[in-house]
Amino acid sequence: MTDRPLSHLRILDFGHYLAGPLVGMMLADLGAEVIRIDPPDGPRWSDPAFAMLSRGKRSLVLDLKSKQGRETALAMVARADAVIDNFRPGVMARLGLGPADLRSANPGIVSLSMPGFASTDPDLAEVAAWEAVIAARTGQFTDMGLNRQLMGINPSFTPLGLASAYGAAFGAMSVLFALGARDRNGAEHIEVPLASALFEGLAYNSELVEDYPDRYKSPREVELERRRAAGLPLDLSYGDLGAFLDPFYRTYRCADGRGFYVVACSIVTHPRRVLDVLGLSELADSLPDFDAYLDRADWPDAWAMRNYPVGVRDRARVADAMQAAFLSRPSWEWEALFGAAKAPATAQRTSREWLSDPHALASGLVLEVDDLRYGLMRQMGNLAWLGDDPYCVTKREGPLTDDFRSDLSTLLAEAPRPAPMAKEAGGWLDGLKVLDLTNVIAGPTIGATLARFGAEVTSIQPVTPSVDPWNAIVFGLHAHRGKTSALLNLRDPDGRAALERLIAQADVVTMNGTDAQRHALGLDPDDLAVLNPRAILVQLDAFGGPKQGPKSNHLGYDDLAQAATGVMVRFGGGPDTPEEHAHFGTIDALTGLCACVSLAAALERRRRTGQGGIARAALAACGEMIQAQFMYDFEGRAPFDEPSGREVHGSGPFYQCYRAADGWMFFAAPTERAAALSRVPELADLGDNAEADLAQALALRFATLPIAHWSAQFGGSAAIVPLGSLAGNREAGLQRESAGDLDIARATYRAIRHDRHPMGRWVDLASPNGIRPQHAPITLTRPAPKPGADTRAILATLGYSAEDIETMIASGAAGAGWSAKYLPE
Repeated sequence: MTDRPLSHLRILDFGHYLAGPLVGMMLADLGAEVIRIDPPDGPRWSDPAFAMLSRGKRSLVLDLKSKQGRETALAMVARADAVIDNFRPGVMARLGLGPADLRSANPGIVSLSMPGFASTDPDLAEVAAWEAVIAARTGQFTDMGLNRQLMGINPSFTPLGLASAYGAAFGAMSVLFALGARDRNGAEHIEVPLASALFEGLAYNSELVEDYPDRYKSPREVELERRRAAGLPLDLSYGDLGAFLDPFYRTYRCADGRGFYVVACSIVTHPRRVLDVLGLSELADSLPDFDAYLDRADWPDAWAMRNYPVGVRDRARVADAMQAAFLSRPSWEWEALFGAAKAPATAQRTSREWLSDPHALASGLVLEVDDLRYGLMRQMGNLAWLGDDPYCVTKREGPLTDDFRSDLSTLLAEAPRPAPMAKEAGGWLDGLKVLDLTNVIAGPTIGATLARFGAEVTSIQPVTPSVDPWNAIVFGLHAHRGKTSALLNLRDPDGRAALERLIAQADVVTMNGTDAQRHALGLDPDDLAVLNPRAILVQLDAFGGPKQGPKSNHLGYDDLAQAATGVMVRFGGGPDTPEEHAHFGTIDALTGLCACVSLAAALERRRRTGQGGIARAALAACGEMIQAQFMYDFEGRAPFDEPSGREVHGSGPFYQCYRAADGWMFFAAPTERAAALSRVPELADLGDNAEADLAQALALRFATLPIAHWSAQFGGSAAIVPLGSLAGNREAGLQRESAGDLDIARATYRAIRHDRHPMGRWVDLASPNGIRPQHAPITLTRPAPKPGADTRAILATLGYSAEDIETMIASGAAGAGWSAKYLPE
């Protein structure tokens, strides 16, 4: 297939395990020629998941430690566009394949390195960075989720591969953006430390606002603070949590016993829609509803239905009425009713159920691939795709091994790639004009990510806010960094005319919504082609896929994707105790990053053909991505029995959290296993123990000495790290914006205190350092503006006079703000 978005690109994939191969899979799914470089004894990971990650690739066996193997690899580099590896820092250089070697072979090569921790980090660079080691050190297992904190469960192990997922999205987009700028910038080496990517991906869980107003705290946060202040134990049971869950943000049981998750808070119309579907319209009529952007001192009642959370006075009666209603029908009936009513909710499923779900299969979110080794496999579908790419759901199975050997001479007979005529070194996206029509978290993440590479991003939001300030402002502190902001009423002819002028000038338009919502906005492909035939629309939604399915136009949010794809059941330990992973934005942030990958592919195609189009991503697809190592099924597959639940500390004695004398740590020796113990005097005698008894024996030994001692004893492919926390890493890596000359390229973890923020409070946010180019600059973007702060200036650039602008604001076609204060109190 020569007409795919990336069919002109050749990628050499040196990756092993999860992160590197996942980048290669994403690029192959978009049409790139991806050649997997295997060692003589075969891939290091023989799991069925690796077969899925290898789909669409070819395999070539090379002994990189030999002169011939290295020379062949460099000859291939000379005829390739990009190289991917996820080794420890320095490994590729020792093989003679470091960035300088690659550039000597090909002056225009783009290389991507994905170490576990930053290669410039003196403390962490050499740590054996297994997935769970990265998760443990970053804070994925610590204070993870308000439920776990209230239950006093810490640490919380989970096998979810978040670091590799976030890292792969960053890696794939960075390769494509660098290739798009190659004629201007020349060759590029990029580092994506997986731990940095994870810290950024979980950014909404480490955000800290000075004097954070109580009105934005959830019932669980309030109870957590109360107990800590009073010195009360954190010992709630799972059943106790119900009293502290918002009625519009929780699980209910249906007549068939299945859990049904509702996320309908914060959007003006959603709570009412939920109650109407449940036959509770009279209850909805009795609940208070007023402007959520008033300061709390001016509220006419204790809470507003359009403002999360529901007040204490009404919480129990609303939740009880909703639970009683849910028990009147089975989950599949409710799912159809909620979807038709555009009320966001979904039935909860296991991962295996999702892989056979009729919508997942019909929409292409799950694909069937006839694999050479495992037969017909159901696999996670595309993670980034273009809406008009007819071949995106057609997959070639992955190779067994060395299937490229017969074509090697043909490749080496090609002329080397010509050296680019680089003229300057600037941001990869300098001059790219992005019109951002998104809200909440996932959609705005796209524009905030693009801004770091030099894109000019203009956020357009409605004159009358449809989202409460908790979602729009608090989360927007991170999601709207680096943008300008205008308010337009798109239902008003003058507001719509201003939008169309902006679209005519834009390179990219972003939106989060279903196809039905896209149509209502007048942004279908034919409409967009009339306004700007070169414009690329980036669209993400909850359940949309490459094809139409029964739930394609159902609304949804991060937690609903977790519920539908099996994350909640996996994290909670079973269908009776589902829990959301983390608290905010686990999948939201990832979907925004994957949308950037699809945009990068669309920009590559436009660069060659001049064609615009629609770049897509979906929350449900990214729910699969964070479970990538488990997201497949076939006849004879091993049981879906990976570690899950609240009491799990690891996946076996050699991959587990243990308590040392001075705190919790993570021990990883999944390949060396007992051999790793033999090198440690205090543990050498345990190597002969049966694995069933080893965890307890190791726990007793580890408890006798501090973490630093144990960490110093292990090396090679084994590692011990203390369990870090998101808050601890934020504090340790904090830099003040007012100090200037911020260094975001050395340490693995960095955060910025925006201490001159326009809201009048400082806010600590993760630094944009998940992607670290060697040459192209990363922009430290300005703080998120107050919504509407730039309306007048933006309209003036469109040719409106000052008088015209004031008339538009007076008529409601445009707006200059939602509230007197940046953050209502």
